[in-house]
Amino acid sequence: MNFRETSRMTAAAWIGSALVALMANAVPLNAQQNTNYKSSPHIITFDAPGSSTANGGTQAFANNDWGEVVGFYTDKYVVPYAFLRTPQGEFISFQAPGAGTGHGLDQGTLAYSINDAGAIAGQFQDSSYLFHAFVRTPGGEFTTFEAPGAGTGANQGTQALDINLEGATAGIYIDSSNVYHGFVQSQWGQITSFDPEGSILTFVCEETCLNPEGVVTGFYLDGSLIFHGFLREPNGEITTLDAPGAGTGNYQGTIAGSINPEGTITGYLQDSSGVFHGFVRSPQGDFTTFDAPGAGTGAGQGTAAYSINFFGTSAGAFLDSNGAMHGFSLCPDGKFITFNAPGAGIGAGQGTRPSTNNLKGAVTGWYVDASNGNHGFVWTP
Repeated sequence: MNFRETSRMTAAAWIGSALVALMANAVPLNAQQNTNYKSSPHIITFDAPGSSTANGGTQAFANNDWGEVVGFYTDKYVVPYAFLRTPQGEFISFQAPGAGTGHGLDQGTLAYSINDAGAIAGQFQDSSYLFHAFVRTPGGEFTTFEAPGAGTGANQGTQALDINLEGATAGIYIDSSNVYHGFVQSQWGQITSFDPEGSILTFVCEETCLNPEGVVTGFYLDGSLIFHGFLREPNGEITTLDAPGAGTGNYQGTIAGSINPEGTITGYLQDSSGVFHGFVRSPQGDFTTFDAPGAGTGAGQGTAAYSINFFGTSAGAFLDSNGAMHGFSLCPDGKFITFNAPGAGIGAGQGTRPSTNNLKGAVTGWYVDASNGNHGFVWTP
C-alpha cells in the first residue's frame, strides 16, 4: 500500500489499496543509535484521552517547531476526534462544525497539519460521508471550505492536508466522478485547483508538503498507471519528478513526501523489482537516493522518507527482510539513527511509523502494538 496511508477514513484509501505491494507491513526494532551520533535519543509515547485501541487508537500526523502535535483518535463508539497535544502533554480534542458523530459510523474529524502559529488544517466527514476541509485557529475558531468542482456524494468532497506559516493551505478534492485533483488555497481564501499534465489522479502529500513560499509537492498517477512526483510553483508551473531508478511497471514510480522552506524535497521510489528507496531532491533538481541500514531488498521492502526539516534532516520508515517497520532520522551528511517505540508489536502490520520531523529534529508519528492498536509517539534526538 502507499506508505503514507493514514486511516480508513481517508478518501484516498483506495490509493493505498492499489499499492498493496508498496511497503505493506510494519514491525519494530529496539531503539538504536548510530555510533557517529553524539546524542541520546528518547521516545515519549501517548494515547489521547478517550482513545480506544480496539477501534483504531491514536495516530499522530504532524508536529510544529514548538513541539505541538496534531492527529486523531477513535473512541469506543467508533467516532474519530482530532486532537492537539501540547509540549507539556496536555490534550485538546475537537470536532469541526458539521462533523458526523453517529456511533459506529466512523465519520468525524482528522487534523493533518499544524503551523508554527498553531493553526491546524484537516478534514471532516459529515453525516452523509461527504468530506469538508477546515482550518482551526489557535483560539479554536473554525473556517470550513469546499474546493470548486468538489463532488457532493459520499466519499467525495474536499480535504485540507497542509498549512504553511502564512495560513495558506493545500490538499485534494474528489469530484462527482470520484477523480482526485490537487488544490491550493491562499491565505486570503482564493482556491486554485490543478493537475499535472497526463494525471488521472493527483494527490498533494500530507502534513509538510506546502512550504512558506507556496510551493506544493505530491504525486500523480498517469494513464499507464505509473506514479510521478510533482513540484508546483506559486505561479502554477508544474515540474514532474522522476527519481533515478524508479520503476515503470503498474503502480511503481516516484512518490514525493515533503518539501522544506529551501525547496528540498524528500520521498521514495519503487524500482522495477518492487523495492523501495528513499530520495532527497535538491532545489536545483539533483537527486540523492538512499537506503536505511537494515532495510530489506525484496519486493515490498526498503526505505521511505516522509518529512524533511529546514536543515535537511529527513525522517521516515524502512521495512527489513521480515517485513518489520522501523523509524529513522537521516542527517544531510548521511548519518542515520534508527528507532522504534517501546511497546510496538513485532508482527506483520505492526511496528513504528514516523510521520513528520520539526526544526529540532523531533519526530512524531504512531506505532502499532501486538494487538494492532495505534498509539502516538514523539522521538527526540
